[in-house]
Amino acid sequence: MNRRQALAHARRTLAENNIEDASLEGEILLRHVLGLSRARLYSDLDYDISIVQEKALNGLVERRLKGEPSAYITGHREFFGLDFKVDSSVLIPRPETELLVEKAIHLTRSHAISRIADIGTGCGAIAVSLAVNLPRVTVYATDVSATALEVARTNCDIHGVTDRIVLLEGDMMEPLTESVDLLIANLPYVRESELSPNGPLSYEPALALNGGEDGLDMIRVLCRQANTKLRSGGFILLEIGQNQAEAVAALLQETFPRARIEVECDLAGIQRAVSLRLTLSRI
Repeated sequence: MNRRQALAHARRTLAENNIEDASLEGEILLRHVLGLSRARLYSDLDYDISIVQEKALNGLVERRLKGEPSAYITGHREFFGLDFKVDSSVLIPRPETELLVEKAIHLTRSHAISRIADIGTGCGAIAVSLAVNLPRVTVYATDVSATALEVARTNCDIHGVTDRIVLLEGDMMEPLTESVDLLIANLPYVRESELSPNGPLSYEPALALNGGEDGLDMIRVLCRQANTKLRSGGFILLEIGQNQAEAVAALLQETFPRARIEVECDLAGIQRAVSLRLTLSRI
């Protein structure tokens, strides 16, 4: 069997079992087995693969059919053009979260932002992406999970930003010892009733997904803590779930009555990010 046939077989098997994005998933699994870049794979599709490689690919496909995400199978996930190490102790970075990073980069380049806090950093995808693209900024990355912070530390090392990201273990903003210009967070926002032990999210850590009865528990905590952690004129950027924009905006407005709040949609047209800017204090 050559690479072309192996790729076609993996894609067909995944598609027949209703795996979303079967074409891409099949490619990811084959590339992982062969240890090849995308360009290298497609330039040499007629090369044969060994029996060992064929069996390895079939084994990975079987794992995917049982529901295990390909990011955990391969140990990698691309986010904002960067490759991140991931494992089952961290949430898999999603493309929609890139909207937060884009917004944060724009704000930082347009305003006097020198300190950013990424709350609930997980694998460090947001923090590392910001540090890579904003070399003059210090990023504080907090997480309650020591295991997740180890993954984040690995990704900081890989991308050469260890000196500009401060990893802090603790609940939400409690580890921050000084105020920051921008708070950014992709907090758990899935409603508890939507989490199933056998559902598509069952492989990912519940700690990073479960937002309580209405999905807003952690956002309420952030609202309570943010008052003492955000500088005058500072910003908050939050990822939200579908149909949560109105409720999240109301929570933020109640905490910061004079703040300006905006909601932005992702590429699918879903309201995905809420941004807040505090008014500058007058001395």
